Amino acid sequence: MSSALSLMRQEIDETPDALRRLFGRSGDAIRDAGLRLRALDPKVIVTVARGSSDHAASYFKYAAEIRSGRPVASLGPSIASVYGAPLRLAGSAAIAISQSGRSPDIVALLEAARAGGGETIAIVNAEESPLAAAADHVIPLAAGPERSVAATKSCIASVVAALGVLAAWTEDRALTAALEALPAALERAVRQDWTPALAACAGGRSLYTLGRGPGLAVAAEAALKFKETSNLHAEAFSGAEVLHGPVALVEDGFPVLAFAPQDAAASSLSPIARRLADAGAALFVVGEADAGIRLPHVGTSHPLTEPLSMLASFYGFVEALARARGHDPDTPRGLRKVTETL
Repeated sequence: MSSALSLMRQEIDETPDALRRLFGRSGDAIRDAGLRLRALDPKVIVTVARGSSDHAASYFKYAAEIRSGRPVASLGPSIASVYGAPLRLAGSAAIAISQSGRSPDIVALLEAARAGGGETIAIVNAEESPLAAAADHVIPLAAGPERSVAATKSCIASVVAALGVLAAWTEDRALTAALEALPAALERAVRQDWTPALAACAGGRSLYTLGRGPGLAVAAEAALKFKETSNLHAEAFSGAEVLHGPVALVEDGFPVLAFAPQDAAASSLSPIARRLADAGAALFVVGEADAGIRLPHVGTSHPLTEPLSMLASFYGFVEALARARGHDPDTPRGLRKVTETL
């Protein structure tokens, strides 16, 4: 394999600048969408996404429920594209997230949400796309072209855009400041060395990723990336769920990667980590826990942005893992950059 940097690695390294472009080009659109939510005062928000974009939406779900107390639910795209069911969303908002903005099921669902009376927001990298045309408000990610199949910089930018909307909606100045400071933190985060976890994961046949709250959304994204770049089966679990059955599969050397940012859930992950370590897991922890091998990460001083720093570091690790397992991270087997489903 060539010693040149993969496209995936290049795009990971571009993440801080992608966020700076997002703030510079779409800052007004982010604020306008947040102000519209404040005026609307929605009783519920629904999200529309698949794949990495759906993990970005899950991240927003936890953040919005924590900060606003309003429920956020993920709608199944087939409700519109396959079943043709009408939606009743008057007084609610729908947020669609997509890199390409071209998948027919995602577009159909946002159109159905708009027809059902919902205020619609599209967070999309391709500004001139069918999804953007279906929305009342468009937030261009401005992440630039993403040529590697695995989404990295666009996923982080999607979360940041959604958190920016949340900050404007809830008038959360601390979150706004943390988002503005994030590019500098990610400059360091993408350079963290997770080599201690490489051998255990490279030789594994399956693994678990763990988290709670926004950390669970990062765990889900990590599990997807293990599968699509490294042909390594991975499942993501809430720390509260892994002991309800999945722990039975953990044996000596079974890799587990736990994301434990410093938030209200951090203390609950420590006893779970100890239980997994006692079961023989090759446990690696990003954050605070008193078991396993701790992997380095860059703190951000805000509980809603710290998991993004962890995700940026993870992307660098999984790109190296793919190569260690003999795969080209830019061309995963059986996958294409744009997936168009009904």
